[in-house]
Amino acid sequence: MSDVTLPPRSAYEHLTRVRATRPGEIARAAARRRRRGLPAEGERLLVIAADHPARGALAVRDRPLAMASRTDLLDRLCTALSRPGVDGILASPDILEDLLLLGALEGKLAFGSMNRGGIQGAVFEADDRFTGYDAASIDAMRLDGGKMLCRIDPDDPATVTTLESCAAAISDLARRQLVAMVEPFWSGRPGGGPLRNDLSPEAVIRAVSVAQALGVTSAYTWLKIPAVADMERVMDATTLPALLLGGDPPDIDAAYADWGRALRLPGVRGLVIGRALLYPPDDDVATAVDGAAALIREVGP
Repeated sequence: MSDVTLPPRSAYEHLTRVRATRPGEIARAAARRRRRGLPAEGERLLVIAADHPARGALAVRDRPLAMASRTDLLDRLCTALSRPGVDGILASPDILEDLLLLGALEGKLAFGSMNRGGIQGAVFEADDRFTGYDAASIDAMRLDGGKMLCRIDPDDPATVTTLESCAAAISDLARRQLVAMVEPFWSGRPGGGPLRNDLSPEAVIRAVSVAQALGVTSAYTWLKIPAVADMERVMDATTLPALLLGGDPPDIDAAYADWGRALRLPGVRGLVIGRALLYPPDDDVATAVDGAAALIREVGP
C-alpha cells in the first residue's frame, strides 16, 4: 500500500490484550500524548475522518463492507497519519483509543465523534442520539474538540431532538474552550425512501444558517460542509471557519478539483476527508493523502 512501516500483527494482538487486562492504559496514553495547537493565522488543516463504522456506514463505492476489517482500517489510518501535511484525525472513541495505544496520535489534532446514533438506513436515522463522546470525556482525554452530525429533516419530528442535543453539546464544549465541529445537512426522504442529504447550494446555506446559531455561543464552533456548486455563495452565509468534507465521491479527480477551488475561499480552513483518501480506487493511501496535502500547500496561507 505504501513504503510506510505499518504496525506488525503482534501490535494489534497487543491492543486486545491491553483492553482485556489493563484498560486503564488507554487513559494513561491519552495523558502522556504530545499535542499540537490549533491552526495559526492563515494555516489550513488536513484532518482524516474515521467515524463512519460507528454509524454502520461501512461501504465505499461498490464495496459494501470495505471498512469492516478493523486491522485493515488501522493500517490505512497509520499510513495516512504518517504522511507529511496531515494534521490530525476525527474518529469515534474505539478508533481513537486503538490509535492512542499504537502511538499514532503524537503531535496530531484529535477530534472525538459525539453522535453516532443515527444508524445508516434505520427508520430512526434522523434521530441522531449522542452515543459517543461527550464534552467532559473529550476534555478528560485531552482531545481538541468534538464533532457532531446535524441533519435537519423538516418532515421528521426527531430533528428537533437532534437540534437540541447539538446545541447542548456546542455549549458544553465552548465552556471548556474546545472546538465544536458541526456537520449540518438539510435532509429528507424523497418518495419515502432512505434519508438523503440535499447538496444544492440553497440547502447547504439553509443548513449552515441553522447550525451556526446553535448553542449559547458560536465562539468555538467550526463547520464541516461539502464542497458543492456555488461555494462562494455558501461561504458568504457564514463567518465561522469551515472544513470541507470528502464523502464517497464517484470521481476522485473531480473531487480533488472541487476541493482545490473551494480551498481558495477565505473562510475555508482545510479538509476533513475519510473514505476518499483511506480507500482510493487504486488502494494507494499514501499517494491519495499526499495529493490532498498538496492541495493545502498550493493554496498557502
